[in-house]
Amino acid sequence: MIWNRTFECMSREEMRQCQSRRLIDMVERVYHNVPFYRSKMQAIGLHPEDIRSVDDLNRLPFTTKQDLRDNYPYGLFAVPMSEIVRIHASSGTTGKPTVVGYTRKDLSTWSEVIARTLTSAGAHKHDVVHIAYGYGLFTGGLGLHYGSEKIGATVIPVSGGNTKRQLQIMHDFGSSVLACTPSYALYLAEALEEENINRNELKLRVGVFGAEPWTENMRKEIEEKWKIKAIDIFGLSEIIGPGVSSECIYQKGLHVNEDHFIPEIIDPVTLNPLSEGTEGELVFTTITKEGLPLLRYRTRDLTSLNYEPCKCGRTLVRMHKCNGRSDDMLIIRGVNLFPSQIETVLLEMSETKPHYLIIVDRVNNLDTLEVQVEVEPEFFMDRISEFQNLTRKIQHHIESATGLGVNVKLVEPKTIERSEGKAKRVIDKRKI
Repeated sequence: MIWNRTFECMSREEMRQCQSRRLIDMVERVYHNVPFYRSKMQAIGLHPEDIRSVDDLNRLPFTTKQDLRDNYPYGLFAVPMSEIVRIHASSGTTGKPTVVGYTRKDLSTWSEVIARTLTSAGAHKHDVVHIAYGYGLFTGGLGLHYGSEKIGATVIPVSGGNTKRQLQIMHDFGSSVLACTPSYALYLAEALEEENINRNELKLRVGVFGAEPWTENMRKEIEEKWKIKAIDIFGLSEIIGPGVSSECIYQKGLHVNEDHFIPEIIDPVTLNPLSEGTEGELVFTTITKEGLPLLRYRTRDLTSLNYEPCKCGRTLVRMHKCNGRSDDMLIIRGVNLFPSQIETVLLEMSETKPHYLIIVDRVNNLDTLEVQVEVEPEFFMDRISEFQNLTRKIQHHIESATGLGVNVKLVEPKTIERSEGKAKRVIDKRKI
């Protein structure tokens, strides 16, 4: 099934013309409405009229996550706040979130690309969509919500957590499409067995999973346990949220909604564009966003692009499943985490030493986070209550800064291995 055949099945030349028109308009808008972009373009002697087609894309400056932090909270918005009808945010390295604003048209665009996502997964208006992504500032829940309504499906806004209740609702309400992280899908499958619920009594037939990295082996396990089609979806808050790209039922790469988001692949070191099929860093330019339009946003995700038409009939470019990142960001339970966030917390505390180790693992199909911290020797000689109080204090500060539950383990000085080169701060035991 195809939701919007006009744009999803365009010829490459038609898409190029569409992108060119929208890019020219977008560059004009950000130049006049966003001082940050006007300054960047003036610094390199670039004027809006210099951009005549999508072929001029590489003349535009890059945007990074740091640029969004430096302009916190609304400095990159291209419209007055009176036109912003929704705010979402994602966590940042300094504790301040990356803020995203949406106009009414942006929300309509978001619903459109999610409608495409769900339709490409095989969903339709007769489905009951069980959304177990988090609601609130996180873009997952509400993003899938409005897109599901757009295709006419029945939406169950369960959000995350309370696994027993999730399964009861899935059983009693007739959920046919599951939307959540892949790790939570596996966790739900195990809980299903523990609760002795007969899988054959459920109507579930497809799942749309994203917000964290997952392997083909994990996909197979989900499909075997749930007896469903497990579809990979991709998005990031800065671009729009979920709906940037998604697999179709053939699962041969994620179709990018390139009439809204132009993808590029660059060398993360030289920043030069790379050819089709070559792996590099994924970059997006938004060409229809009004609230927060972004020029050449560096996602740090590593992937490649394939412009061959898919046998589903879509001609949209496909991106390969991301193979890692060009920076040190971790994705844990759908939340972005940088080691520097934890380092900032620890360096602000007098009781801790500047030596720590982050250990990420996957237990019972859910990500776990442990932070080992060196503390002064006297804490190991004090009363147990003092030791426990310090542990809780560090845990509280880390959780407040990151939004993630964490297990803090205090260790003696010199316990954590030293390095003459770059310190190894992270051990990721997940097989992703």
